[in-house]
Amino acid sequence: MDLGLKDRVYIVTGATRGLGNATARALAEDGARVIITGRDEKGVETAAAELGPDAVGLAADNADPAAAQRLVDSAHERFGRLDGILISVGGPAPGFLADNTDEQWQSAFDSVFLGAVRLARAAAATLGDGGVIGFVLSGSVYEPIAGLTISNGLRPGLAGFAKSLADELGPRGIRVVGVLPGRIDTDRVRELDTLSGDAEASRAVNAARIPLRRYGTPEEFGRTAAFLLSPAASYLTGVMLPIDGGYRHGF
Repeated sequence: MDLGLKDRVYIVTGATRGLGNATARALAEDGARVIITGRDEKGVETAAAELGPDAVGLAADNADPAAAQRLVDSAHERFGRLDGILISVGGPAPGFLADNTDEQWQSAFDSVFLGAVRLARAAAATLGDGGVIGFVLSGSVYEPIAGLTISNGLRPGLAGFAKSLADELGPRGIRVVGVLPGRIDTDRVRELDTLSGDAEASRAVNAARIPLRRYGTPEEFGRTAAFLLSPAASYLTGVMLPIDGGYRHGF
């Protein structure tokens, strides 16, 4: 199936590893040009080199107020256009109410929430008909996840922001989508399993709750996200798509 990605240009934040990297790779493999970001300059340069000649790596922190416009400007300077953005960022610090400090809440808000708002705003100002803004969110949009209190507080609000954007930008032909990873086998999820004190047992318990009885792979996530960002999904907007092996049982 031709997704129509050839020569289209996407920004993917937080893409040196994990879900962002898997999505950038899927986009590049189908012919798109990508600008990927990460906070570590050497790491982002290495990741971009691995993606091939149509990938550019830029060191950027989503929490930096100047980062959003710099990335959008870079897309136009390097490739002459921008067709979409996938806003991804590492998960906030885990913990329960008594565990998380004001500083952790503020840091998470600046990177996860306000940083995403800035990136979406900067992209929306330059995208045209056929453009797309994607958010990597979490299954906590629908149901809180024990031990991830900060994420539970921020992700649903960001989903509401994305739904509002879908209504606002739809008349301009710009789509807005959310992807909600479940137990995908990334460093982040392995870290969360380790917090239980027995990572292997935690993984077994969680896998048993998934109808497919296994964790997903970053590649499975990346291919799905790339489809949603592509012209092949041109009539999908305002959707919050769980990529979770069937873990969410509600309609």
